[in-house]
This record gives sequence, structure tokens and C-alpha cells, in this order.
Amino acid sequence: MRYMRHIRHGLALILFASLMLATLAAMAWQPASLAAQDAKQEAKKNDPTRWEKDIAKFEAMDKEKPQKKGQVLFVGSSSIRMWKLDKSFPGLDAINRGFGGSQIEDSTHFADRIVLPYEPRTIVVYAGDNDLHSGKTPEVVAKDFELFATKVRAKLPKVKIVFIAIKPSVARWKNVANVRKANAMIAKQCEAGEAMVFVDIDKPMMGEDGKPRAELLVADGLHLSEAGYALWTGLVKPHVE
Repeated sequence: MRYMRHIRHGLALILFASLMLATLAAMAWQPASLAAQDAKQEAKKNDPTRWEKDIAKFEAMDKEKPQKKGQVLFVGSSSIRMWKLDKSFPGLDAINRGFGGSQIEDSTHFADRIVLPYEPRTIVVYAGDNDLHSGKTPEVVAKDFELFATKVRAKLPKVKIVFIAIKPSVARWKNVANVRKANAMIAKQCEAGEAMVFVDIDKPMMGEDGKPRAELLVADGLHLSEAGYALWTGLVKPHVE
């Protein structure tokens, strides 16, 4: 009897240990699984192919009305898309290829379709704002710009590249430290590169209170007002004429 009790006790201990190991394994798997799901969702959110319809629309426009070579190409996110270039730069041969809330890597991904075919003499780029807002680090943003410039220069070695600094805004003020760090890194790239220009719009957009000037932004505190575009135009114009 005593022998049987020892056996039952031993089996109970083994069963308890097995249950504990299974519980610990489940607890360890759950965070890893959630992390994998988060990473998958993040990758999907930043997948450049989400802009396919916008890019196809540009291609349809080009097919209907082919663009001549050697113009000034504006490319990037919504601050480019909403820029009325004919009003800001009358007489300038310019193409607007801004799309949605795009990031720098999106313009790189689609460069073969909305940058290189135009063989522009100058490319004006504004992006990086959405990149930082999505959680990318300043280092990644700066590297993405380097990759964009490298891809473009591989086919257009003499093209001038003008990068408009990532703007400070009320809506994304919490990101201002990362904005300025990314800007500083990209400014150094432009300074070291050939035919590359960094246009600093940060300082001109700041008020005496150390915050973005309200009149330069629309009600959402993020996108530019007419006054904001007028300021940008004055700063960019010397580099595109």
C-alpha cells in the first residue's frame, strides 16, 4: 500500500510539473505571437503597394498627356500633393507627383514609374513627416532618403535633388525632437553630396513663442495653409529656377 501511495504521489508531481510547464510555455508564446502579429500588421500598413491605385492614375495621366523631359519634378507626401504649383511657380515647367500620406520609401519604390521616366532636371522632395509619425527612427528616415537619392542618381547622375526639411507642426509637435534629428542628418547628406540642396523650413515656420506659427497651417494643425505654401515657395524658388 505504501508503495502504491508513493507511485500515486509521484504521478501527481509529474502531472503538476507538466501543467506548469505547459502554462509557462503558453505565457511565453503569447507575447511572441502578439509581437509577430504586430510586426505583420505594421509591415502591411507600410507596404508601398497600398499606393498602387495612385501610381496607376499618374501613369494613365501620362499616357493621355505625355510629359516632356527635363522639367522640375515635385514628389512626396500630401504637402506636395496639395501644392498648387502653377500658382506658386507660374511659368515653371513642373510635374506634381505627390501622393497621399506617403513615406520616403514609397517614392523610392515607385521611382521607376513616377520619377525616372520624366528625366527631370531637378527633383524636389518632401517626405519624412509620415515616416516619423509611423514610428520610424530619424536614422531610418535619413537612410531612406539616402536610398532614394542613390536609386535616382544611378539612372540620372546629374539630376539636382532638393530636399525640403521635415516641417514642425502643431498636430505632431511631440515628434519635433525626432524631426530635427532627421533633418540634421539629411542636411549633412545634402552638404556632402553633389547637386543636393537642403531647404530649411523649420526655423522660418517657428514663432516667437517657440512653436509653429498658426497662420502657416490649416485647422488640422498639420497641413499647410496658403500662407504656409507662400513661405515654402519663397524658400524653394531659388533652387528650381
